[in-house]
Amino acid sequence: MFSMPGGWEWLIILIVALLIFGKRLPEVMKSLGRGIVEFKKGVKGVEEDVEEASSKSAQKKIETEKDITKQESK
Repeated sequence: MFSMPGGWEWLIILIVALLIFGKRLPEVMKSLGRGIVEFKKGVKGVEEDVEEASSKSAQKKIETEKDITKQESK
């Protein structure tokens, strides 16, 4: 169906980008790069939050199981 553009397609995309953006192309690329960096930081933050929450959940489960075991042994 759809795949990554080949050599000619990239050339056409580059020409169209130059026609549309002209002198502003470096600014547009810099902004795009900053956006990608911010997106990656956000994804990393979410991953850390998920990891922290799952470790807290696992620790809580372990503590609950220990409490149940202590109550059963009495």
